[in-house]
Amino acid sequence: MKRFSYLLGLFLIPVSLSAQVPAISKVPKQISFETGFARMAGTEFTNSASNGVSFLFDYAWQLSGLNGRPAAFISVPLGYTQWFPDSDSSVSARVIHYGWTVRHELRPKSAGWVPYLGYGLLLNNYAQKGTEGRIFGHQTQFALGLNRYTQKKLNPYVQLDYSMTNYPQWGVKGSLRFNFVQLKLGLRI
Repeated sequence: MKRFSYLLGLFLIPVSLSAQVPAISKVPKQISFETGFARMAGTEFTNSASNGVSFLFDYAWQLSGLNGRPAAFISVPLGYTQWFPDSDSSVSARVIHYGWTVRHELRPKSAGWVPYLGYGLLLNNYAQKGTEGRIFGHQTQFALGLNRYTQKKLNPYVQLDYSMTNYPQWGVKGSLRFNFVQLKLGLRI
């Protein structure tokens, strides 16, 4: 009888604890659209295109913060940056990037303006006008931003990010570096 009551207790304790946690039928998601200004912070390329515009679409899943605490999101971004030539000797370039990003909000959503920190590991595809082919590299991104949560479905935000990109080369020790800063405005749904 002791064994039966012990096994029954082992079964009922987890069931009673799970009954106290509200079930979530669907994981909250965010869709983001952003655009902004890009500025070259440093490059080892001979092309001197140092100013550009960027566009990004981002689909995020909320990982934590479901009980009124600060939220964390993991997302899949798809971005495009167009670089403009600075002089007659430079040419335009374009960069497409995609991968994974993580965003940690520093306050609960009910606070209105919510600061956040983010980081990402991305693949980067660089193409230059007048040059055949493209090169692929690894992009590490760090972001600092501010969300504005409203009662509406569209929530604006501003973000400043810094990216470090490395493009490896065959038969050459080291890689070409391409670092840039972006200031972006966006909307989250």
